Order: sequence, then C-alpha cells, then structure tokens
Amino acid sequence: MQVILKEDLDNLGKSGEVVNVKEGYGRNYLLPRGLAVVATADDVARVAHEKRVIAARAAKLSKETQAEADRLGQITVSIARAVGDEDKLFGSVTSRDIAEALAEQKVVIDAKKLHLEEPIKALGLTEVQVKLGHGVSAKIKVWVVKKE
Repeated sequence: MQVILKEDLDNLGKSGEVVNVKEGYGRNYLLPRGLAVVATADDVARVAHEKRVIAARAAKLSKETQAEADRLGQITVSIARAVGDEDKLFGSVTSRDIAEALAEQKVVIDAKKLHLEEPIKALGLTEVQVKLGHGVSAKIKVWVVKKE
C-alpha cells in the first residue's frame, strides 16, 4: 500500500514523502490517526510537482543568499572605542555594536546573524562571521581603533 505522509515519522519518512507500508499498518494506524493519506496517481504526481517547486524555490533563495554573502565579504567596518593604559578597551565591542556600525554604512543586518565567539576586547582587525541561512555565511572585517 502506498501512502503520502502528512507528518514526519521516525523509521518511516518525512512529511510529503510517498512510502510503501503494509496494508494493516496503513489502514489501522496511519490513516485513522491522520498521519497519512492513500496515495493515488494524482496525489503522487501533485507531491512530485510540489517537491520540484520547493527545490526550485530553495535553489533560487540559496543563489540570492550566496550573492548577498559575496557582497558582504567586501565590507569593512571601523569602530572607534576609548582605550586606557596599554591600549586596553573600556568595555568591549559586541554584535549589536557591529550591526549599528553596518547600519551607518546602509547595510542592514540583524545582530543575531553576527556570530562572535566572545565580544571583541582588543584593538585591531577581527573577522566576524555572518550566518545568512541556507548553509551560507560570509565574513566581514571589523577594525577596532582608538578613539581620538
């Protein structure tokens, strides 16, 4: 018996997949609980079409995200901070500070997408990873300089 899963099921498949199950399992468990529907030829064709549309949309979105990553890879941000003895920063530079500096350059990035292991506490160049989603990330250069 072929069924189309409505939900992800362990050891069986993911939602939208067409799977073969034994008659009793499909009729007595999957169908009454609304976990699957019987797969007719039209349903199988519709599911295959939806998968192609979803794959095409994902490919387009991934391509756009990669173009965004390439653009972000060219960006350099300079943040001025007050320093004390031996050029030690008062405080630190956080992802929010970097997002604000990017906004001043008219580049809008959510601070949550900026990935810092820990806040920047020293002068100099640091590469910060920007996670854009869909497995794509970019690195921007952040210069922390002494405030005059």
